[in-house]
Amino acid sequence: MRNRPLRAQAPRIPSRRALLGAATAVAGSGILTACSGSGSGHGGHGGGEGGGSAPEGYVDPSGKEVAAAEKKRGSGGTVREVKLMAMKAKLDLGGRSVRTWAYGDRLPGKEVRVTAGDTLALTLANHLPEPTSLHWHGLALRNDMDGVPGLTQQAIKPGAEFTYRFAVPHPGTYWFHPHSGTQQDRGLYAPLIVEDPKEPLKYDKEWVVVLDDWVDGVEGSTPDAVLAELSKGMGGHDMGGDGEERKEGGDTGGMDHGGHDMSKMSNTSNISMRTDKSPKPSGPSGPSRVMMGAKSDLLGGDAGDVAYPHYLINGRTPDAPSSFRARPGDRIRLRIINAGGDTAFRVALGGHEMTVTHTDGFPVEHAKTDALLLGMGERYDVLVTAGDGVFPLTAAAEGKKAAALAVLRTGGGATPSPSVRPKELKGRLLTADKLRAAESVALPSRKPDRTIRIRLTGGMAKYDWAFDKKPYDPDERHPVRAGERVRLVFANSTSMWHPVHLHGHTFALANVAGGPRKDTAVILPNGTLTVDFEADNPGLWMIHCHNVYHSEAGMMTVLGYRR
Repeated sequence: MRNRPLRAQAPRIPSRRALLGAATAVAGSGILTACSGSGSGHGGHGGGEGGGSAPEGYVDPSGKEVAAAEKKRGSGGTVREVKLMAMKAKLDLGGRSVRTWAYGDRLPGKEVRVTAGDTLALTLANHLPEPTSLHWHGLALRNDMDGVPGLTQQAIKPGAEFTYRFAVPHPGTYWFHPHSGTQQDRGLYAPLIVEDPKEPLKYDKEWVVVLDDWVDGVEGSTPDAVLAELSKGMGGHDMGGDGEERKEGGDTGGMDHGGHDMSKMSNTSNISMRTDKSPKPSGPSGPSRVMMGAKSDLLGGDAGDVAYPHYLINGRTPDAPSSFRARPGDRIRLRIINAGGDTAFRVALGGHEMTVTHTDGFPVEHAKTDALLLGMGERYDVLVTAGDGVFPLTAAAEGKKAAALAVLRTGGGATPSPSVRPKELKGRLLTADKLRAAESVALPSRKPDRTIRIRLTGGMAKYDWAFDKKPYDPDERHPVRAGERVRLVFANSTSMWHPVHLHGHTFALANVAGGPRKDTAVILPNGTLTVDFEADNPGLWMIHCHNVYHSEAGMMTVLGYRR
């Protein structure tokens, strides 16, 4: 694919995360290949020894252990070839046009659909003004295709392309997005649906529902500018809504920041965790987007950091919602994805009961509910039997006094008002801890071989989100060995909720017998989340908060397989 000529780019500042990644590339046991053209080496990423590097004693992302694990996943299915372009775009959100970055000219990006057992070969052409990448959220794939610049691959440079090629082992609802700076909070995301060749569910239609919070291109705002504003620290703001500044919880009281006096750091240093070089904000860009007084008892108090001007379902605002057409009595499978940057959504379909069948791609014992709560990165599949008429699918931005809207149409009638709030939103609410894994995917009972304890730290006052008070460093590893049963214990010592995501694996919630299999789970303030997983996918894997701004502030770390 020929690259378009790009306009002259604004000067960029090197981020700490980019510099750390570059250092890893040079000093590690392998060499990160520069994606400077059409890929021709292993996996199509520019030749050389593969897409990543590792310190001595750790599995290289393109090492023999990774190749052996990929071989076990098999390659007997169809090769599904896809071309994708990351580009600047002008998008219509429903009567409101914004200039943003997207995959093609649509939001969400065009759905990619494969069958479990297939091989996906997707070539991403980068026509953005800065480097990018693709992360396949929730998939247990080969490590050098995971899409984390500076850890598993070199970022795809402007004007270059990269082919992601890997076996897709598990059916389910997934999605893909960049793992480069704040890019995910633009229009760069799309569903990835992996069909089950032996699908046990019976349904007539399928509705893929992608939730999002939107700020890019509205009154001059960009995610980079939002991060810059947040990173200045909130010490001078009333963040508690009751006249008191919000502080870190737990035994630290928000006062101990691991020896880092973040208040004396420049704004450039505070935002230095981004993957790649990004345009340096040249002063305020649009109105303030700092959220004040967002409260949710369901989320343990504070609901979020960012005041988004719009909330979307399938790329549309409530004023001009997207519609899904069916017939009365149709059994519909909804695949619901939270692609937001800083918002949990409470979702309900007016006039309908939902039957939950999957979470994060994996089946659960069926459970009936009126409403669901999804943190960023989480997915749920539900079945509904369609009534006769016009019904609102409402995704309330939890604690933010706003909502997204889509419409189910099975008959005549007016489009619901943007302000509609179906009674089901206040009915039975289902969260992941109330689910049980289906017998076919339940993690067998076994004593952990290794327990890793990770503390979530930081706060809004200095915007120093981190794990164990240490901002992200790709050379910091939590070691495991292949074949181990690993237990992760996350202790949240902050006054904020966090959706934590583990790359390359699914875990079982260990605080409930037969807990559901997930890859992303919410940890409430001052709460503890315990999960177990099988260490069966060698490489270097990210663990991070899926709040875009928390992760870019430093709430990321690495799980590393020892050789």
